[in-house]
Amino acid sequence: MTWIGNRFKFLFRSTKGLILVAIAFAALISAFFGLLSGPMADYGIKDVVVKALNIDLQPAEREGRLIALYHTLAMVMIAVEVYMITDLLKMKENQRLSINSTVTIGYLMVIFGGLPFAYWGHNWVLHGIYIAGLSIIFFAGCLLLVALWPWQKDLKLKDKEYAHTRRGFDLERVAFFMVALVTLISAIFGAVPGSFFGNGFESFLAENVVREPHKTALDLSVIGHLHIMLALIAIMCALIIGRWMDFKGILHKIAMPLYIFGSFVLSMGTWLVVKFENIAHAIIYGGSTIAMLGALLLVIFSWKKLIREGLEVKGIRKGNFFQEIAALMRDPIKFGPTWQMVFMNFTVSGIGIFTAVKLDEVFRQWQFMDERSLLTGHWHILATLTATILLLYYADLAGLKGKARKWFGWLVIIFSDVAFGAVTIYEMKRLIVAEGAQQPLVNRAVLAGDIGVITLLVALAALMVWRLIDLFKKKGRWTVETDHRLDKKEEVKK
Repeated sequence: MTWIGNRFKFLFRSTKGLILVAIAFAALISAFFGLLSGPMADYGIKDVVVKALNIDLQPAEREGRLIALYHTLAMVMIAVEVYMITDLLKMKENQRLSINSTVTIGYLMVIFGGLPFAYWGHNWVLHGIYIAGLSIIFFAGCLLLVALWPWQKDLKLKDKEYAHTRRGFDLERVAFFMVALVTLISAIFGAVPGSFFGNGFESFLAENVVREPHKTALDLSVIGHLHIMLALIAIMCALIIGRWMDFKGILHKIAMPLYIFGSFVLSMGTWLVVKFENIAHAIIYGGSTIAMLGALLLVIFSWKKLIREGLEVKGIRKGNFFQEIAALMRDPIKFGPTWQMVFMNFTVSGIGIFTAVKLDEVFRQWQFMDERSLLTGHWHILATLTATILLLYYADLAGLKGKARKWFGWLVIIFSDVAFGAVTIYEMKRLIVAEGAQQPLVNRAVLAGDIGVITLLVALAALMVWRLIDLFKKKGRWTVETDHRLDKKEEVKK
């Protein structure tokens, strides 16, 4: 029992173990259900998997299955962010343990309740477990909100290099608190229409109703919920990376108010969609732009820091352009997260703004399926790109070093960006070639996307296998990491 007990303690009590378990579940779910995707159907793999495992794929229930799948992956990602937050920010140990254990129980209930219900018949007990899991995760969010309360006297900053109020309260903690608060409210925003399922309200995918002239309040709530939750997960990810990179100085003092105000305005605009759809979109654009400026300042700070540290390692006092680029890209694990934030502007933010500006002039002139592909790809890229940022951060926490660190970092960066770029080209194909001549471009884009995603999953699988092998060692890394805290900077700042 000691052998099992020690490893159980690592996996479900230490921060690194909790993150490892969550990422492993996300990887397994993504890999398995990816076998049911369109490209796998073309290769005949989908039919084999469906028959071998007796999966129930009623066409009329497709929307409900995808909603359950997407919510499951989203809950795992939120759990990973919660684990990182509870360890990166100072709080009482009993708060950290209660939050982590609650969110863990919640996402496991979502996985083992929601996915079997959606794909292997409809046992409503499983559906109840799924809903209970979502509720438990919401409760964990409430516990986190209490723990993050920023106006505690013992949390006043001593190091004035970090953003703070006149009385010394930490504005970065205020930003974490604000994002957590609006995330909880936005979760309710989606739970309300969900409570009407079976009472005159049917499941639907947001991309399928984009051209409906009249949408009900519940329809708009679902669409708004989808947008805001993805955006807030990305903003929280940026805050986590900022803490990891020890973001501080004048740029930090400017960025934190931008995060706070931007996330609030963005959320408020989304909530107003139900009653004031046209005005709300302008508010959403304003809020997202403000938050994006905060992320831009993080990128500037991070790249300057990486260049400075890279030149110092080589003993160069002031390097030329090429030396600075080499220093910046010396460590792909550290460079990758902020690079992905920059790349996001070319595949998500920029595309989204361009689509909004040219919506009636260009995109509404397309066939519906082309606009639908654009929306679907847009949301998938945002979610997956955010996941790669968290994955690169975990690779650093996991202790990857040497050539393995460089190989993993560059494989994730290059091939995920190949996949995202290919999907972006696929989305915008009607702007590149005529409709009648688009098939060769589509074939190449789909092939590049498949290669990128498969390589990304293989790199992730290699990381998981490495950690699994280590777990079976008597004196593996896990023995050191069981009681290891991710970051001690909080104590330094206080």
